[in-house]
Amino acid sequence: MRQRLLAFDHRFAWLSGLAKDSPARRALAVILAHSGDSWFLLPVLGLVWWLSNGEWKTLALAMILGIVLTALVVFVIKLSVRRSRPQGEWGKIYRSTDPHSFPSGHAARAMMLAVVAAGLGLPWLGLLLLFWAPLVGMARVALGVHYPSDVAAGMVVGALMGLLVLFIY
Repeated sequence: MRQRLLAFDHRFAWLSGLAKDSPARRALAVILAHSGDSWFLLPVLGLVWWLSNGEWKTLALAMILGIVLTALVVFVIKLSVRRSRPQGEWGKIYRSTDPHSFPSGHAARAMMLAVVAAGLGLPWLGLLLLFWAPLVGMARVALGVHYPSDVAAGMVVGALMGLLVLFIY
């Protein structure tokens, strides 16, 4: 299994250089990477839940539940696998608070949100988030805090967690 992950990472190693030579691409990568942060998403979803009614309230609550459940599952997997993050300087807070990279919690969270949005009857939002989710993952690789296989695994975990949230709802 480890050899497959390394082969996958080697095949997509070019992603890790996307943000190095261009300040504009780096800035975009930083914005995309942070757009998948829990500390950003949870307050926004809490505000949506508080200010809305009907399907938006349900969607916000489902997404909040999904973020919490996904974080727990990703945490358990990270503690089991214990794969170190790639060498790099960006993301010191991630490197110090969470030294493990497999799977990507950002990729898992983003994909879970897309699946939940699409499944709860907001296909336009689901499509938008399905476009956004891989960009979050690519940004994490471009900034050097994840390997491509971390992101791919995170997206699979996120899709499964999204389906679990839909099953619960």
